[in-house]
Amino acid sequence: MTPSDATQVPGTLNFRDIGGLSAGAARTRSGVLFRSGNLARLTTDGRTVLDALRLRRIIDLRDESELALDPSRIEGLGIEVQHVPLFLGSAASFFDDDISLESMYRGLIDTAPERIVAVVRGVLGAQPTLVHCTVGKDRTGVTIALVLSAVGVDREAVVADYARTEQLLPAERNAQVLRYLRALHPEARHLEDLATRSPAGAMRTLLADLDARFGSPTAYLQAHGITDEELAGLRDVLLVGS
Repeated sequence: MTPSDATQVPGTLNFRDIGGLSAGAARTRSGVLFRSGNLARLTTDGRTVLDALRLRRIIDLRDESELALDPSRIEGLGIEVQHVPLFLGSAASFFDDDISLESMYRGLIDTAPERIVAVVRGVLGAQPTLVHCTVGKDRTGVTIALVLSAVGVDREAVVADYARTEQLLPAERNAQVLRYLRALHPEARHLEDLATRSPAGAMRTLLADLDARFGSPTAYLQAHGITDEELAGLRDVLLVGS
């Protein structure tokens, strides 16, 4: 599978394999790490496709209220679920506060480093793994970008994978979500970015901030407990070629 291909799992949003991304002379393996939005509307056919992927672990980044509102339809599939809620407050608060994506991502890496490390270790501990949140855009986008950066995926490939989400969100879904949110927040400046967009510049800003404050995204993870041995194991798991 190349980065231009998406895994079709009926009833899911923004589902894709992270295989095929350039990491110097290597590339990311296919069939090892997946990302998506939630699994609350997974169809019978979608369950069949998901089962065929032989996932060993799902890392769900949503909080308890999101889990209660939209429970995953994965009962009976025998997949271990690791819950790692990344937002330490309500997701709705970002719309209430009308913050930018850049501010949201800065806050995420500053307030939840131990949880981000738990996601990285979750990916290392069992494969194939699916990482998801509600839409698969922000929490998933940040954690996947850090995982990819940690194994040496080319910076622009990391940015492109993040930015690709915007192309995979259906226009009809976006219009419905924006109508609902605009009624609640008529003056919000950042609403469309928060709900529907994944601009490359937002991820470049996050990665540059990690470079400036820690030396690199990898150094950020190391500063919060990831070891050299774990990084080597992650590279072995996620990369092929040399």
